[in-house]
Amino acid sequence: MIQPLHDIRVLDLSRVYAAPAGAMTLGDMGADVIRVEPPGGSDSMREWGPFINGESTYYLSANRNKRSITLNLKTEEGKKLFLNLVEKSDVVIENFKSGTLDKLGLNYEVLKGRNSRLIVCSVTGFGQDGPLGLLPGFDPVIQAMSGLMDVTGDPNGEATKVGIPIADIITSVYVALGIVAAIRQRDLTGEGQYIDMALLDVQVSNMANVASAYLNTGMISVRKGNQHNNVAPYQVFQTADFPIMICAGNDNLFRKLSQTLDHPEWGSDGRFLTNDDRKQNEDELVKLIEEVLATKTSSEWVEILAEAKVPVGRVNNIQQALEQDQVIARGGIETVPYAAGEVKLLASPLRHSGLNIQTKFGPPGLGQHNKEVFEELLGIEEEELSVLFKDNVI
Repeated sequence: MIQPLHDIRVLDLSRVYAAPAGAMTLGDMGADVIRVEPPGGSDSMREWGPFINGESTYYLSANRNKRSITLNLKTEEGKKLFLNLVEKSDVVIENFKSGTLDKLGLNYEVLKGRNSRLIVCSVTGFGQDGPLGLLPGFDPVIQAMSGLMDVTGDPNGEATKVGIPIADIITSVYVALGIVAAIRQRDLTGEGQYIDMALLDVQVSNMANVASAYLNTGMISVRKGNQHNNVAPYQVFQTADFPIMICAGNDNLFRKLSQTLDHPEWGSDGRFLTNDDRKQNEDELVKLIEEVLATKTSSEWVEILAEAKVPVGRVNNIQQALEQDQVIARGGIETVPYAAGEVKLLASPLRHSGLNIQTKFGPPGLGQHNKEVFEELLGIEEEELSVLFKDNVI
């Protein structure tokens, strides 16, 4: 089956996670993603362990379905080769500091001059303008500045970052979405465009209900740990062995929970009748629920509550999460070939009835496809490649 982006070529100049993972999603959709790094590499993510066969597992997580070339954009010959590649490409993704492409003489106007249909996506911490536009921005800084950390963690402890680079991860989704939208726009107009993607913009926009509460009522949400700012009971509860998460997100679900815990009277108790009532009497309600849950194990309660259609799940570590029958049944993990053999990767979560979303190959080694790409796209033969290598152009 044909892939939706089979005729799209992407030059991926990006590093670390947000932009590379966005490019990877385009590769999952069939785009020919060519990862471009200077000779010797530039991605600090390659240095972050743990490692398998000398390759960073962090790097591996964001770079499947790509080919890799090396190209020194600080040399005139390197710029020339890059611009020749631009003429044969549809998208350029970069996440240099704001102004870097200007210094290299490769800004959007220059690239557009070589290919008017080109889509350029720049990913930075704060965007191309505003008072912070020139500053670098890393995921934990964005989590802090966006308000996310302030509502995350123990209510009696310090503000806490999410355990994964969530601002980077969400931004990667917007990178892919924004580029696909720009490709669709180009289908209609014939013109490319520039995308200014900022991590802070993305994370602020994803503060969702917390932001809406403040903007419309002035309420500043506080850390609630594993509880919810607005809903009860909606939190982690301890069982006889391990904790479980229960989300009784409406009155009907709370009545189901009460019946399943053999306390149907809670559903008609004036203290717990509505969600507002339950929030006002949350401490008392939580104590009652915990007393019941302490009588059985997490596995027993998960089975009982799931049978009653009450949203529930065990609090898993990563091993338990990846070994769940549901994850396995849905094909959540893949074993794919890569430069040093085989590697296990998380699969794309995209499931379509009529689109071919697949992992064709694993993350590339640095410069692994120099000969293949330069010969295929620019007609450069091995002898000339040897000269370019000697001159530190590739």
